[in-house]
Amino acid sequence: MKIKYQFADGTISEIEVNDETGACYIALEREEANYERKCRYHCPVSIDSLEYEGEVFADDTYSPERMVMQEEEEKEVQRFLSTLTPKQRQRVEKLMDGMSITEIAREEGTSYISVWESIEFVKKKIKNFFQDT
Repeated sequence: MKIKYQFADGTISEIEVNDETGACYIALEREEANYERKCRYHCPVSIDSLEYEGEVFADDTYSPERMVMQEEEEKEVQRFLSTLTPKQRQRVEKLMDGMSITEIAREEGTSYISVWESIEFVKKKIKNFFQDT
């Protein structure tokens, strides 16, 4: 069995192979064609046809500047959290974990209003803290 192969520069080469190797080659070609057809059917936009340039594809997640800025922001947040009382800090952490004010009050055995006022005070403190810096 002869297999024709076309190189990227356009030249064509013919290779003589035994029937078993030729059958494997034909099966692989069929599988590849089926897979490409399936990809085109399920994904109307080909990733190969996209242009990987411009602002959309820019990723500065791991740039040195971004990492330094993230470290500074984390330090500022930690500095702010250190100004809170232990109870305020605990309530803020619970809020950030997704608990509601009602759930926090129920867990602590206090009134909704006391938790709400505490959190409102923290919000004012945040505003003042980050306006000054």
